[in-house]
Formats: sequence, C-alpha cells, structure tokens
Amino acid sequence: MHGVRELGRSPGSMRTLEEHVPAPSDLGTPLIGVQSGSDMDLRLRFEAVHEGILVSGTIAVDVTGECGRCLDPLEYDLEVDVQELFSYERHEDAEAEEEDEQRLVENDTIDLEPALRDAVVTALPFQPVCREDCEGLCSECGIHLADEPGHHHEVLDPRWAALQDLSSEPAENADNDNVLDEREER
Repeated sequence: MHGVRELGRSPGSMRTLEEHVPAPSDLGTPLIGVQSGSDMDLRLRFEAVHEGILVSGTIAVDVTGECGRCLDPLEYDLEVDVQELFSYERHEDAEAEEEDEQRLVENDTIDLEPALRDAVVTALPFQPVCREDCEGLCSECGIHLADEPGHHHEVLDPRWAALQDLSSEPAENADNDNVLDEREER
C-alpha cells in the first residue's frame, strides 16, 4: 500500500518513487517467474488526474525458470513498463468491467501489488526457451537432441506389428504365394 494523500485531488500534481522491494510469492508461471523475495526495482511516477491517480513507469526484475523444451535452467533480467489508473470512486459502468480490473484509491492509499503482478506476469513468455532453435529432449529416452544430431528411435505402432512379421518372411515363400494366387484367380 502506498499513500497518495500529498497528491490530493488536484490534477497535475505528481511525485516519483524509486524503490527496491521484495518480490511477492507466485510472481510467474510454473516454468518461469520471479523468485519470491528477490529484488524488484520500481521506478514509478504518480500523477493526479481527474479520474484518480495514474501510475506509470518501469519494473526491473530477475527472471528464473527452465526451458519448456529441454528443461535447462534460464535466468535473465526483465524490464517491464507499467501504466495503471487507480480511480477515486467506482464508475457507474463498473458492471461492464470485472471488479478486479478496476483499481481504486481507498483511504488515500493504493495497492500496487496487483498492477505490478499483472504487468510482470503478462510480460513473461508463454513457452520459455533457452534459445529459439532449441530442439528439446527425445520423447523416447530423454536425451538432449542438440547433443546428438540425427538421434532417432525406430518406433513401430503396435497396431502394425502383425504386418512386420509378414515383411520378414523369406522372398521365395512370397513368390510361391503369388503363383498360388494367380492359379486361384483363373
């Protein structure tokens, strides 16, 4: 919760915030996210406007996770832009919006965590990869496909197993069968 009393309700007043805060828990997805308690660098500007308080700026975080294809660890820095309006009061057309989407100034304070969470989580990749050409793991044995180019397994569909036995019988038997088939057709 951040106090905004000093901004009042006079449009045009502004203040900035540069702060390091610990990241909340569950800031990410199962494959990638921000570790709980790690530093979040906030560089935000609070501006009073007619409708409420406009918060804009950037959030810098350290992202950790694993590749969605090969499960190798990932780690990189992410800077996300954020812009959110915190309304002084609930609008009449709030029925059209979900209540969670409309952020409010309550008791001269605003709760930044949901807005920051939305900005960071939506900036994370849906399918994180260690590199764009990552081939992933072999679905049969789990080996890194990048380590062994051309790696493959001959997997036969069990529904075709009976046909495999037919293809492995000697060729002379196949010729005799063809002669018998021709005689039966006459």
